[in-house]
Amino acid sequence: MSWFARLMYRALVWKERQRALRARRSPGQRRSESEHLKTGERGETLAYWYLRQAGYTIVARNRRSRSGAGELDLVGWDGPILAFVEVKTRMTTEAGPPEAAVAGSKQKRIAKAAKEYLRRLKGKPVNYRFDIVSVEWDPKAGLQPRLIKDAFKA
Repeated sequence: MSWFARLMYRALVWKERQRALRARRSPGQRRSESEHLKTGERGETLAYWYLRQAGYTIVARNRRSRSGAGELDLVGWDGPILAFVEVKTRMTTEAGPPEAAVAGSKQKRIAKAAKEYLRRLKGKPVNYRFDIVSVEWDPKAGLQPRLIKDAFKA
């Protein structure tokens, strides 16, 4: 695990704590659509550095399939296993935990994009799995990632 990945992850965690402190000082602000997208981007960046400091070697980010099957948020090696990682970020738990949003048709789209990605790899077949990084808002600490390995089968 690289010292740089640990440093970047810790810096992002510190930044999220600062955001949480500001949010507690000024509650009740309405969130616009662009803020929703920015939150998703923040969650993906946090997940990227979280996985890097956990030892993953990330080889692709926001990889769109050519067939239009969907997008792979992160693709990385966890030792000898290629992990296709879906990142879900939520600011509230009203609709349930973030990972609950990765069900049925979403799993099929991810699997289809992953199979297309695997076809484009040259060489022998590889072991792979589907992981989810669930990123939730904590009022005291900001966005907090949680890794769910082998979250679903395709």
